[in-house]
Amino acid sequence: MKPNALLINEADDVAVALEDIPEGGYARLADGREIKALAPIPFSHKIALRDIRRGEDILKYGESIGQAGEDIRAGDWVHTHNLTVEERDRG
Repeated sequence: MKPNALLINEADDVAVALEDIPEGGYARLADGREIKALAPIPFSHKIALRDIRRGEDILKYGESIGQAGEDIRAGDWVHTHNLTVEERDRG
């Protein structure tokens, strides 16, 4: 089947939905992996590829985009409700 989610960097914890993925549907990656969506994943939003513990960095582009504000399961929607970003000193 044609991929409907994009893994940007092999180190990433999330993939980006290339279309709306309904709850119970599957995010399909180019490498053949399929991750069952535990919630609706809107187009261009992130789906967790693995279980991520609260406080752990979440990687996208091979870089941290923030920390898990709660435990996140593989297949969960990753967005502002469960992703926190620390304010950095802008000196």
